[in-house]
Amino acid sequence: MPSDEFVVTPWHVEGEIDYEKLIKRFGTEKITPELLKKIVRITGEAHFMLRRGIFFSHRDLGRLLDDYEKGKKFFLYTGRGPSGHTHIGHLVPWVFARWLQEKFDTTLYFQLTDDEKFYAKQNLSMEQTKQFAYENALDFVALGFRPEKTKIIIDTQNIKTLYPLAAQVAKKINFSNTKAVFGFTGETNVGMIFYTSLQSAPCFIENRPVLIPLGVDQDPHFRITRDVAPKIGRPKPALIHNIMIPSLSGPGGKMSASEESGTIYTTDSPEAVKRKINKYAFSGGQPTADEHRRLGGNPDIDVPYQYLRIFFEPDDKKLRQIYDDYKSGRLLTGELKAILIEKVTEFLKSHQQKREKAKDRLEKFFFEDR
Repeated sequence: MPSDEFVVTPWHVEGEIDYEKLIKRFGTEKITPELLKKIVRITGEAHFMLRRGIFFSHRDLGRLLDDYEKGKKFFLYTGRGPSGHTHIGHLVPWVFARWLQEKFDTTLYFQLTDDEKFYAKQNLSMEQTKQFAYENALDFVALGFRPEKTKIIIDTQNIKTLYPLAAQVAKKINFSNTKAVFGFTGETNVGMIFYTSLQSAPCFIENRPVLIPLGVDQDPHFRITRDVAPKIGRPKPALIHNIMIPSLSGPGGKMSASEESGTIYTTDSPEAVKRKINKYAFSGGQPTADEHRRLGGNPDIDVPYQYLRIFFEPDDKKLRQIYDDYKSGRLLTGELKAILIEKVTEFLKSHQQKREKAKDRLEKFFFEDR
């Protein structure tokens, strides 16, 4: 693949992503300073993921906020395809969704698409995707959501509610639409072809607008949803996209639940975290310590620094100091990795304790079919 090319689909991300090009390719809008100021005016602050461009793109967010200021409230929706254990990349839109929920005091629906992963992954049984859905739900609840405002939808368990909504969407989508957007062929199973209709359903579970925080790779599903919404008399869902979280092994592509060496799972032990970061984390440093002190490192391609920027160091001043020290050569690669190891270990220790407690609370979060 040429260095200036990249692939971003709901099932495959490859190459070093140029997000300016991706905005043009997908036809989304960049989050501008003006839009950021509007968010701050309404919420009182800008989440660090907004300040740093981790959430970089949107569809109709400005319109949604304008309507909100006029008294028209919205709800939230995000989700996860349960094909494996949760990794730290999955947490990014969930943590941001929790911030949005608190700031806008609204309901949130979390969809676990166990059916879609069964269709898409030849090596996974329905029993396995259901089990992964349960495991992923524990990580979601561990982030501090409140059950009275938050409901978990599992496709195969809540089909009674989802199917009538999905049927309305499906009637307005033809195969040409999905073939053009996803590249489906005559060999594609019909579950995959129908699936966008089911992922659209939670957008219409309440009779008011919705905002969806999500990884930008999932945008194609909702391009179709947005086209269909007016045809069924519903408002178009608004979207806010986060960047792809890179694998430990390199700045291109994204972290994958199936690539163990390049992935930090929420269930990893401190020993596993230390081993993975020290052994596999891609460095922007120089080959030797002497060269690094003389020439400095490149934090913009250094994966440990990127993990701090994206998730593990919310303090802007501390992050800037790390950036400057690494770029000047004062901070060595091993020292930067040690900072990340400490941050990840501290986060996971607390998260795993909350995850264990979530087992006793999980039932309160499950959506009940109407």
